[in-house]
Amino acid sequence: MRSSSTGHDWALVLAGGEGSRLHSLTMTASGVAVPKQFCSFGSDASLLHDAMRRAQAVSEAERTCVVVSEHHRLWWEALDLNIPPGNVIQQPRNRGTATGILLPLLEILRRDPDAALLVLPSDHFVRDESLLAPCLRAAILSVRRQPGQIVILGITPDEPDPELGYIVAEDAVATNLRSVSEFVEKPSMAAARVLIARGGVWNSFIFAAHGKTLLDAFEQRSPELVADMRQIISITEPHARQAELAELYERAPALDFSRDILQRFPSLLRVLTVPACGWSDLGTPHRVTEALSRFPPRRESARRANASSRTSFLDLAQLPLSRPVDREIAGRRVG
Repeated sequence: MRSSSTGHDWALVLAGGEGSRLHSLTMTASGVAVPKQFCSFGSDASLLHDAMRRAQAVSEAERTCVVVSEHHRLWWEALDLNIPPGNVIQQPRNRGTATGILLPLLEILRRDPDAALLVLPSDHFVRDESLLAPCLRAAILSVRRQPGQIVILGITPDEPDPELGYIVAEDAVATNLRSVSEFVEKPSMAAARVLIARGGVWNSFIFAAHGKTLLDAFEQRSPELVADMRQIISITEPHARQAELAELYERAPALDFSRDILQRFPSLLRVLTVPACGWSDLGTPHRVTEALSRFPPRRESARRANASSRTSFLDLAQLPLSRPVDREIAGRRVG
């Protein structure tokens, strides 16, 4: 029986990325690039806000955390994320996706040692959220039942795409979860067709894991980094804590979560297949164009009356794809 203060389901939204492959679209006239997660795609809400709403499938606001980068303060500080301020976890800089997960993971486990987590990127577009949401709940339920597993959501491909990562799974055995046999990053078009024919799915980078299982994988890969970061997390004075964290980030290795953590522990991995739901990572200008072609944005039928309630800095669906942003928005707060 769980106590009232531990053993909850948490959501962690990753919002510290640079979106560098989209800088040709999001660069302002003065040379400042708007990170993708703070842009929207055919609506008034930023992609980050879309991810925060996605998180509501498994957690409430008090158990939803977002990890951001300090040098993006201009963007995230202007947005109302509707979570407690202490749930906005600041990285001094971006040191790869693994470090970006480890920091909030330790903070969540400090508060709730028996936590299970759903981890969500903040820069995805999903046309039909109603198809994705049940899979998010199924993933977190699976790791509650089998705490030693890490469940990755694989998206049923709409078409072969050489710009995405693929997961190839073994045959199903008694459940809808399958063991992972292979990761393939950015195959050729011909290879992508073969992967899909073999049942390959797109790697969404959305996954669920019990906190202790995830932390154990980190400790096996980078025990010194975990020990140093755990010690810093225990510091109660905010300025001292951030100063120590900044020093650690200066010397910490840049680690990729998929390559340096997940793929080192294949026996832990399971893939849960999501029906084709109009998913895109909007990772490149080409993918933005493709998403616009396949899924024309549906503007909200009723615009928000109050302009100050807008929650994005710029709309990717409205940008000319052949040139940089031609209006100055750096330094402009939302509204």
